[in-house]
Amino acid sequence: MKTAAKSRTARRRPEERPDEILSAALDVFTEKGFAAARVEDIARRAGLSKGAVYLYFDSKDAMLKALVEQSAGQIANAASALSLMGAAHDPEKACRAILKMALTALSDPDISAAPRLVMAEAGRFPELAEFYRRRVIDVGRMAIGHLVRTGTQNGQFREVSEDAAMRALMGPALAHMMLSTVFRLPDDPEFNPADMADAIADIVLNGLKPRGDAHA
Repeated sequence: MKTAAKSRTARRRPEERPDEILSAALDVFTEKGFAAARVEDIARRAGLSKGAVYLYFDSKDAMLKALVEQSAGQIANAASALSLMGAAHDPEKACRAILKMALTALSDPDISAAPRLVMAEAGRFPELAEFYRRRVIDVGRMAIGHLVRTGTQNGQFREVSEDAAMRALMGPALAHMMLSTVFRLPDDPEFNPADMADAIADIVLNGLKPRGDAHA
């Protein structure tokens, strides 16, 4: 049985090995924390030698960066694409779509694990913080800034600080991620991330104050 298992592993490993290593790295980072994790631990979890791991990733920093690319990086890329496609047609609709996409993705603990790790370790590892800022936050900032500028130019939005708008739209995604994972309690109500995104978008885009003369 062991021989057969090794044979199957050998046949499937060459193309799947990077993903196996990253999966093992995420498990080890989550259990031990990034600082305490060792490449040896990751190799053991992946069923590889330490040398084999180094064929694909030269450090655990590279592994975490790759995990960020697979999760928050892809979300940032999708936000950028939605911004470019939606700005000319309907900036508000594009903002809502970005929020819906982000909240839905970040509701998945497997997707949010790497961003949460970076946030937890950023103070001790400024290079990782800089990478996340450049690869994720700045991409999201440019996407939202493009929508705000376009919406202002066509009269759909009033003039506001682009930086404030970025914080107002990205902040709920981070809060949602933390409340759906780290701070989630067993008796928390279930909700649809898409519905929550619509509710948040309505508050961000329209404000909390009542509208209409009846509430003046």
